[in-house]
Amino acid sequence: MPTPEKTSLSAIVAAGREILESGGQDRLTMQSVAGRVGVRAPSLYKHVRDRAALLAAVAGAAVDDLVARLEATDGSLEGLVHAYRSFAQGSPEGFRLMMLSALAPAEALDRAVAPILQVSRQLVGEAAALEAARLLTAWATGFIQMELAGAFRLGGDVDRAFEYGLVRLRRALTDEAEQPSATGDPSSVD
Repeated sequence: MPTPEKTSLSAIVAAGREILESGGQDRLTMQSVAGRVGVRAPSLYKHVRDRAALLAAVAGAAVDDLVARLEATDGSLEGLVHAYRSFAQGSPEGFRLMMLSALAPAEALDRAVAPILQVSRQLVGEAAALEAARLLTAWATGFIQMELAGAFRLGGDVDRAFEYGLVRLRRALTDEAEQPSATGDPSSVD
């Protein structure tokens, strides 16, 4: 009769996410996860082949969490961007880990991008949707990373600054959609 499993991949990933958020990526080791789930480190290798696979599984779970939050919004630009920021504020280390695109599974990242592409299509049309999605993602990610790093040190209200940027981005994208370039070439826009 086979030995009963003392842990599972889902328990390992959950423990990995907890360790990541409490101690950062350097503390996320096979040994620390094994201790958290109550087994010896070699037992983890039945579920994850090495630390790189552990990091990838934890990054994938972070992306899955983000996707669930995005899917729970009303699908508006504001709803999606606020959900993205809320995810990052609640799981800053998971946010940082999923930004290492080599770690997160491509299909999970595709699911995270889909709602942003959809709202971009609605704002600017199919032809410029990818560029608009990249602009939105780059702005939101940069703002959030600076916020998490404590880089906004000049005073003022960071939430207000975030809203300011979001309003201006919507306006710029909407204006662009209403006044398309004659050639369709983004570099020819005045």
